[in-house]
Amino acid sequence: MTVSKTAENKAKPPGDGNGARMFSRQFPVWLCDVWGVVHNGEAAFHDACSALRNHRLAGGIVILITNAPRPSSAIVPQLAAMQVPADCYDEMVSSGDVTRRLVSLEKGRNVYHLGPEKDLALIAGMPVTFTALKQAEVVLCSGLLDDETETPETYRPLLEQMRARDLAMICANPDRVVRKGERLLPCAGALAAIYADIGGQVAMAGKPFAPIYDEALRLASELRGEPIGIDRVLAIGDGLPTDVKGAADYGISLLFIVDGIHEKELTMHESSVPGAVRQVVPDVKIVGVMRELNW
Repeated sequence: MTVSKTAENKAKPPGDGNGARMFSRQFPVWLCDVWGVVHNGEAAFHDACSALRNHRLAGGIVILITNAPRPSSAIVPQLAAMQVPADCYDEMVSSGDVTRRLVSLEKGRNVYHLGPEKDLALIAGMPVTFTALKQAEVVLCSGLLDDETETPETYRPLLEQMRARDLAMICANPDRVVRKGERLLPCAGALAAIYADIGGQVAMAGKPFAPIYDEALRLASELRGEPIGIDRVLAIGDGLPTDVKGAADYGISLLFIVDGIHEKELTMHESSVPGAVRQVVPDVKIVGVMRELNW
């Protein structure tokens, strides 16, 4: 089923009621986050999907850009199961897509996969040998084995073993948490943060890092048949360390969605949100703030 946040008594976005419509002409290419903006991990947000569809009907392009640690081909059926309509986006690029390229650079080496079975599509067909930790030369981290019951601290002893062997980690999902329904669940980025704190080497390619944006803009340029200037691109997202920092680092304007992973932190009026966000990411170009994405 789809979920309407306004039906759950969420506040309407500020402004003249036009919603995201006001950005459609100025920014023909939208790079839209998925978890927290398009769905909550359980069901699609009807208004958000309609906004993306309407942007496409107006001649725009929508590239979904997600830190999910799986290839985009494996995510499409998951979106369909949550009733995210296929006609609300043109293409998708995932952290899993760009992570597979990083893993390919380790061709012929032994790799330990730290992650749940649901992420096995990430490692299928890779030119490496997946082994137990004691034989590994590199670690690929896609998440906790059970994010419903475990915490990142559960993995500290394992991470310390990896650090003692000076193993590099490739993190397939820079997100530290993800929203599922009304809960926040830990992600691979939380494990990577601990590993970096104890001196481990970590490589990432998802948001906020440039490779995922490079690929998204390549797809957008291919669809439009011409190069896309940064000033014609709008990032839509809810995550400060991922969507916001990624947009700022790449120089992309941002439409910030409040009712995502920071909903309980950003409780002030919408007009005060840009200032609060800039305290964390000073150079972000925020062109709009909405409680939820709608048209």
